[in-house]
Amino acid sequence: MKKPKFCVLGAGNGGLAMAAHLVLKGYEVNLYNRSQPRLNPVIARGGIEVTGQVQGFAPISIVTTNPEEAIKGVDVLMVVVPANGHAFIAQKVAPYLEDGQIILLNPGRTCGAIEFRNVLKEEGCRADVIVAEAQTFIYASRALNPAQVHIYRIKNSIPVAALPNTDTNQALQLIRQAFPEFVKGENVLKTSLDNIGSVFHPTLTILNAARIENERGEFQYYIEGNSPTTSRILEAVDRERLEVAKALKVQAISAVEWLEVAYDATGSNLYEAMQNNQGYYGINAPSTLQTRYLSEDVPMSLVPIASLGEKFGVPVPTIQALIHLASVLHQTDYWAQGRTVEKLGIQDLTADQLHDLVESGGFW
Repeated sequence: MKKPKFCVLGAGNGGLAMAAHLVLKGYEVNLYNRSQPRLNPVIARGGIEVTGQVQGFAPISIVTTNPEEAIKGVDVLMVVVPANGHAFIAQKVAPYLEDGQIILLNPGRTCGAIEFRNVLKEEGCRADVIVAEAQTFIYASRALNPAQVHIYRIKNSIPVAALPNTDTNQALQLIRQAFPEFVKGENVLKTSLDNIGSVFHPTLTILNAARIENERGEFQYYIEGNSPTTSRILEAVDRERLEVAKALKVQAISAVEWLEVAYDATGSNLYEAMQNNQGYYGINAPSTLQTRYLSEDVPMSLVPIASLGEKFGVPVPTIQALIHLASVLHQTDYWAQGRTVEKLGIQDLTADQLHDLVESGGFW
């Protein structure tokens, strides 16, 4: 089977980790970022140094802000940017996409593949491509320096689904050559509503707001930033997410179940499972409240879940409270910025019609 060539779009800590790991696995990789300053250290060093579960120096020849140069002739486009950058990436690559290319959102957060497909259509893209999304990001990683990244843990199993679902097997044929951790997901409704970042990130950040500001994030985010009482709020968010999924006829995984699947971490409740997750130790909190755990996870994760809940008559008071508090903290309207059912163009669809959409893709 042909060895795929990759382009990693995004040079944050996740993009650096993925690009370096792919190179060390023996794959040809291009690296794209929209701003030059982020790329300059990688260009100066000639590549990326990675430590932790993966170790080595990964030379990268094409490091560019030019989307055409970045994706020309590649087989798989790995989009590794915050979900509120997905539409931007879709706009940038739309004129240059080639038939047969696979685009994987790492991760899609909630309804990422639907949004990406919509933008490609709006941009007049005629290339026959596959758009897929991962349920979560494969790495627990942090950038140590501009061209150095530490991988704390590679997750065991990452469900992936394409839109439409009939393309999933074809996408995984190539992607699994490099990443056997990616497995077939049920469909993009399932990967979207199994978004566990929506449960953990906004809640822990908001509840630790004073500590983050006062200590500049110098505490273990998932371990010291959590407690048995804090976990009650995490569990309430998780229950509301599961109820929205149920209304959409999706059998979503609970946060406790996900920790076991992704990290082999178990416990009698969510607090215990998180404390027993060795992959979380050493990961500090954000150093500032200007973090993607709010600016990304609220509009791109919590808002679509709440919007779907509103559409299908599922009360989500805890999620709505977190959206409101995040909006107050950042002095912005995250509901206005977020992926509502109206923005996604699915406001008039029943649950059955939504399933038909993600299975057949006839909407496009």
